[in-house]
Amino acid sequence: MEKKIKDVVLRLVEGDITGLSVDAIVNAAGPSLVMGGGVAGAILKKGGRKIQEECDKIGGTSCGTAVITGAGNLSVRYVIHAVGPRAGEGQEDEKLKSATLSALKLADEYKLKSIAFPAISAGIFGYPIDKSAHIMLSTCLEYINQNKTSLSEIIFCLFGKPAFSSFRNELNSLNCLNGS
Repeated sequence: MEKKIKDVVLRLVEGDITGLSVDAIVNAAGPSLVMGGGVAGAILKKGGRKIQEECDKIGGTSCGTAVITGAGNLSVRYVIHAVGPRAGEGQEDEKLKSATLSALKLADEYKLKSIAFPAISAGIFGYPIDKSAHIMLSTCLEYINQNKTSLSEIIFCLFGKPAFSSFRNELNSLNCLNGS
């Protein structure tokens, strides 16, 4: 499923984010930047230890921010490590919006044309998938509408049909609200 907003294609796909052909993929990172399970584990497995070594040099970052590393053995140029909130830690909505915005701003800083996001915080961090879909998609739409961006494609790569359905339903709802 895809929608075009201004000059940016917003696309939803179901599958493995590590297999996409984009400039950067987003890692749903923890603040320590230790790549263990979930999306981070899949990125580490396919991308190799070099990504973790770069994360170790950075040393961590706070919730709601993002940092960028090379992509090791992946077919993308960069991995953007966006730190989303854990369910129940407080101010989760604001932190998820900030993590999403931080990733978009890094993509523009590096003049990237394409980026792929997972459903940040909706996996092992326990954040509700419907809320993740709403906040991440509305943040991207707002960013596209309010900023000149180098991005021509933003992909949300969702793991499993329930996640894909949540994002599809939310994108349809947001497009109706925005008149797109």
